Amino acid sequence: MIDTNLVPRIPPLNPPYAPEIETQLRKWMPRDSAIEPLALFRTLAIHADLFSRMLPLGAGLLGHGHVPPRDREIVILRTCARANAEYEWGIHAVLQAPEVGLTAAQIDATAIGDPADPAWTPADTAVLRLADEIYDTATISDTLWAELSPRYLDDQILELITTTGWYRLLSTVINTARIEHEPWARRFPS
Repeated sequence: MIDTNLVPRIPPLNPPYAPEIETQLRKWMPRDSAIEPLALFRTLAIHADLFSRMLPLGAGLLGHGHVPPRDREIVILRTCARANAEYEWGIHAVLQAPEVGLTAAQIDATAIGDPADPAWTPADTAVLRLADEIYDTATISDTLWAELSPRYLDDQILELITTTGWYRLLSTVINTARIEHEPWARRFPS
C-alpha cells in the first residue's frame, strides 16, 4: 500500500497556467467539466512536450477504442489496483466505471477480489485474467489467448494489451511522483 501521507515528489502545476498549458489541460479534461484539471495532468504538464504526446494515446483508448467500454474499464481498474495506483483507480471508480455499467461490487472486486469473484461473468473473468497475466508476466498465456480470440478481434486484443500497458505506465508515474489523491475520488475498499 502506498503511504498517502507522503509529499509529492513532483509538485503539479498550479494556476495561473501558461496559455499553451491551459489549452492542453482543457484538451485532457472532459468538455464542460466542473472538475479542476487533475493533479496527474498538472504533473505531466511539467514536461510540456511529453504531455502533448501522451494525449493522443490516452484519449484514443478512452474515447475511440474498438473494445467495449465496460471491458476497457475492467482492465483499467484491475491494472491500477494491481499497481496500487489508488489515485487512478479512484478516479475511474467514480467517473468512468459506473458510466459503463459496472456495479459497486464489481468495482470493489477489481481491487480486492480475484477473477473467480461471483461479481464476474465468465467473459469478465477472462478480461481480468488478461490484466493479471500481463501485469505478472508481460504476456498472455496460450490458454487465455484461446479464450479471448473467439470473443475479440486481433485489433481488440492489441488494444486490451495496450490499455493494460498504458495504465501500468500511468500507475508508475502516479506512484513514483507521489501524486496526491483527488478529494472526490474513491479510495480502495478495505
